[in-house]
Amino acid sequence: MTYATGDIPVGAYDPSRIANLGIGHGAIDGGGGYTYLNPATGHTFSGVAGFTYNFKNPDTQVQSGVDFHFRLERSAVSLEAGLRRSHWDMHTNKSRTIPGGSPLLGGFRSRVLGVGPPDRIHLPVGSMQGYLNFKAYGEFDAANRPAGWNTWLTFAISPAGPTMQRQTRHLVTK
Repeated sequence: MTYATGDIPVGAYDPSRIANLGIGHGAIDGGGGYTYLNPATGHTFSGVAGFTYNFKNPDTQVQSGVDFHFRLERSAVSLEAGLRRSHWDMHTNKSRTIPGGSPLLGGFRSRVLGVGPPDRIHLPVGSMQGYLNFKAYGEFDAANRPAGWNTWLTFAISPAGPTMQRQTRHLVTK
């Protein structure tokens, strides 16, 4: 798999506030991934890597550096659970220039590692297929950024069909 995506500045952003709904700048992200499924055991192994280029925030004149992100996941289809590892590393300096063009922040690079469980549940929703996904990372080895827990909960509904139904070892064998 290959992917390309972008981020446009949306949400309220004010550089004088501690918390903001938006990040105040755009970004472009691209990368690739691979998933291996062993139909005999139901085990999967996935890896995704990518780079993100961040544009300058016009309110603060700060431009975050290019970052590299990498995720590995090992799970079992029949269990719909496993272990995920995350790595995020900024490869270029964050910059802010003051009048005259001199750098204000220097080489403010950051990184973080994380490990945690993904968990997925497939639910029938009438004639549709529901998908509930929970991910959590315990972050450590952080530099120039906070460490702690990162968690996500997502829910999606799509038309049910042969490719959308949950496959287990019992369904794979004939």
